[in-house]
Amino acid sequence: MKSRILAAAALTALVTTAACTTDPVTGERRISKTAIGGIGGALGGYLVGDLVGGRRDRTEKILGAGIGGLAGAGIGAYMDKQERDLRARTAGTDVQVIREGDNLVLNIPSGITFAYDSADVQPQFRRTLDQVADTLASYNQTYVDIYGHTDSTGSDAYNQQLSLRRADAVARYLEGRGVVAPRIGTRGFGETQPIAPNDTDAGRAANRRVEIKIVPIPESDLRR
Repeated sequence: MKSRILAAAALTALVTTAACTTDPVTGERRISKTAIGGIGGALGGYLVGDLVGGRRDRTEKILGAGIGGLAGAGIGAYMDKQERDLRARTAGTDVQVIREGDNLVLNIPSGITFAYDSADVQPQFRRTLDQVADTLASYNQTYVDIYGHTDSTGSDAYNQQLSLRRADAVARYLEGRGVVAPRIGTRGFGETQPIAPNDTDAGRAANRRVEIKIVPIPESDLRR
């Protein structure tokens, strides 16, 4: 099991490195659609697959909250602007903003978010998370999925619970700062989705992370 997970992580790194492109205007690095397909195949598509809880269930919650969808032609521009704002507000931090088609992923190292073996958001990270929350609240026509991850230290069951508690902690924090709950889904992956080998301190640190996936809500999702 561990060898298959590490193989997937290695493939992810290889695909990402080989298939990133550089925007000629901004100089930002983005993952190409080809790379996304490779990563999805390696890791089961959790970053490019369906939303936590399924799209149908999330749509019902969104409709209940009175949130509208985006017209197809305007989705790209909406996400472009949100990406620029997120990059500006997280500049100088260890938060990575990754663009995948019309989706955004924030990779947040757990070392700056949580103390070791803790699911309490650290005080020194709250200012950055405030900036993220303010941006997400301003762009409310998006789903927000929060994924928690751990390294391989400890039992599978404990790591699963810790990863979920961390995802839930970030969700509660965002909700407390204006991101409405129906937009948010959480999931813990425990140690099953490493992005680095777990046999070094640096690798384990990289694997302890939270990711926030931001997906536009198209009008088509809200049609009954």
